[in-house]
Amino acid sequence: MSTTATRTTPGPAGRRGGRGPGGVRPGAPRPAAGPAPSRTPARTATARTAPTRTAPAGTVPARTAPPGGTTASVTRAPLPPHVLFAERLLAVLSGERPVHWMLGQTVGEAYDQLIRLAPATPLRARGARPVVRRCGGFPLRPGVVEAFASIAAGEQVRAMAFRLEQGTDRKWRCAAVELGSERH
Repeated sequence: MSTTATRTTPGPAGRRGGRGPGGVRPGAPRPAAGPAPSRTPARTATARTAPTRTAPAGTVPARTAPPGGTTASVTRAPLPPHVLFAERLLAVLSGERPVHWMLGQTVGEAYDQLIRLAPATPLRARGARPVVRRCGGFPLRPGVVEAFASIAAGEQVRAMAFRLEQGTDRKWRCAAVELGSERH
């Protein structure tokens, strides 16, 4: 009388579904004898790449060519406050963001000016999304900058002037906003 032993405990750790040697379930018919499939994946030559890094808010990645000749991503200095505020003001005055988004970033009359200007969305254009074409700033004294920006949307070009003041907490806030007339 012959007896057949069957395995009642799961196989070695790391095998799925209680499969036995060669990836076949216990009790399943075995494939025809032949060359065993390779268990190691074929390796292909791949180029190593540097890990992707995200730049901190307010910085712009620059593309430079290191001595090796390939391009790499390098982080530049943070953007000047007048450039950041030009983008923020554009977002509010084009209707992309609500006025209260600028609540902590304004002082004095600036918030009231935005409340008066924003409902008409003066920088919104039909079709093209408005963008800051050019932006510049002139420091009047330490902690105060008078700035301007030209806003383009398709064929329309608008002018925007604003004043930034740096508080005792070292944060910049908008103190005044004015818009020029539409020009084609």
